[in-house]
Amino acid sequence: MNKAVLLLIPLLLSGCAQDVSPNSYSVGSVGEVNRTIAGIVISARAVNIKGTTALGGSTGALAGAAAGSALGGGVRSNIIGAVGGAVVGGIAGTVVENSATKQMGMEYVIQTTNGNMMTIVQGISPAFTVGTKVLVLYGSPSRVIQDPRV
Repeated sequence: MNKAVLLLIPLLLSGCAQDVSPNSYSVGSVGEVNRTIAGIVISARAVNIKGTTALGGSTGALAGAAAGSALGGGVRSNIIGAVGGAVVGGIAGTVVENSATKQMGMEYVIQTTNGNMMTIVQGISPAFTVGTKVLVLYGSPSRVIQDPRV
């Protein structure tokens, strides 16, 4: 049973990766009015988006404590096993979550039509090349899309 729980942790955490696609909106964004500015991509490069480490450590610690407490022969051994299991499980859970949720993204430097420059990071698709005319949609999160007027 405890081994099954430990094996399921990476599976559960793989669903925790944040969606960084400019094509996805949260329910709270529907109906929101956002400002949009036209610009041109002057720099585009691939970047690593680090994974999250919030849930994995907690989940790993709980699973490790449960597994560790079953190892001992008495109350004292069970407590020591639970503490040790929580520490090891927390570290392992953090590492697994970070690995499962990291992803690639694109960093764009955009010069707006009024001469200002801004930088935005989003998912790798769609990818824009230097010289592409784009629209920057302000919001949470902000996003870059191809200018449909071109």
